[in-house]
Amino acid sequence: MKKIKLKDKEFGVSLDSEEIQKIIKQLAQKINNDFKDKETPLFISILNGSFMFTADLLKHIDFNCEITFLKLSSYLGTSTTGNVKELIGINEKIQGRHVIVLEDIVDTGITLEQIVHDLKRLKPADIRISTFLFKPDAYKKDIKIDYIGKEIPNDFIIGYGLDYDGLGRNLADIYTLIQ
Repeated sequence: MKKIKLKDKEFGVSLDSEEIQKIIKQLAQKINNDFKDKETPLFISILNGSFMFTADLLKHIDFNCEITFLKLSSYLGTSTTGNVKELIGINEKIQGRHVIVLEDIVDTGITLEQIVHDLKRLKPADIRISTFLFKPDAYKKDIKIDYIGKEIPNDFIIGYGLDYDGLGRNLADIYTLIQ
């Protein structure tokens, strides 16, 4: 198993870049099927973590669309603070549009709940949720997740956009914290 060390923690590969790309292509196929006849859907990518997922996913989207970014934060170190703060907002018109939220990972659902609540006030035609990774054992909300790339255990992970105190986002593979 390939291992790396970031600060005081050691991580081992749990999902390699080849498998990541296969998952993304499958997600894109599902989204393409659902949105091929919709008028210019808007993808909202949640930063910082979803930047790699968003870039790779959109390479496989075959309909006209727009993309915007929303920056939120709810983590400190390896655990969630339970508080979501918006750092960069949306400037695009949302009302009457089909919106697809792109998340790198959904664990507790706290951030997702805040996003959906805020977006509903802007009156979109509908809101769909796409996440690359999903932790069902950590999920505490009732919001439907329409597109799930892969379900994973409730472990702390880094790589492919996910970080540990700002480090590891650039890694092509996903690594799990070794206890």
